[in-house]
Amino acid sequence: MKVRIRYSKLGKVRFVGNLDVTRIWERSLRKAALPVAYSTGFSPRPRLSFGLALPMAAGSLAEYVDIEFATDVELDGLAGRLSEALPVGFDVMAVAQKFPGQVSLQEDVVACDWELELDGITVAAATAAVDAAMSAPHLLLERERKGERRTDDVRGSIESLSLRPGERTVLTARLATVGRGLRPTELVAVMFPDSGDVTDTVRSLLRTEQWIERDGARQELLPAQFTVAAHTELVGA
Repeated sequence: MKVRIRYSKLGKVRFVGNLDVTRIWERSLRKAALPVAYSTGFSPRPRLSFGLALPMAAGSLAEYVDIEFATDVELDGLAGRLSEALPVGFDVMAVAQKFPGQVSLQEDVVACDWELELDGITVAAATAAVDAAMSAPHLLLERERKGERRTDDVRGSIESLSLRPGERTVLTARLATVGRGLRPTELVAVMFPDSGDVTDTVRSLLRTEQWIERDGARQELLPAQFTVAAHTELVGA
């Protein structure tokens, strides 16, 4: 039996790397006494498959892991059982059975939604930058791949972009992940080329949704079934 799980990663665990997240899930599944299936071979490993990697220090309301169990498990109550076993900052938001023929997480996701709080950028400057980016036919970004620098047109990777109302400068963006895609920090770099180090400009980063495509229409990968405590990602907590 395979199960797909959506979970959050908020608070201090934002600074836990992706490899350590795998270890945390393995320990938590043992703590919850769930019958996880293992690979064969010299060094058997739990059969877990994670979705798109999350940038270090970013929070998320839409992380995913596929888990294969050796026997059938009861889905009712599984979310609470796992959240109880996971460290503070991780909470299971949805659980669903994964059926044969479903595409892997890495292959299925075509876009992600992000919230970015910017530091040192006024609301007025951000508004102008959003308007300029969305009206531009091309947006050129220089980046490095395999030791070679090249200039890419990334305009097609920005599916939507807006400024959230309020006193703080918070961008909301939907960025394509197909091909090379566009990272949130790259979005800031191309929007504010004179702002200096991007790591100083992006105060906080939150992934809020991952999207798949079916029959030409966008769908949530797995809609949230449970809420988590009010997150504080956009106040630098």
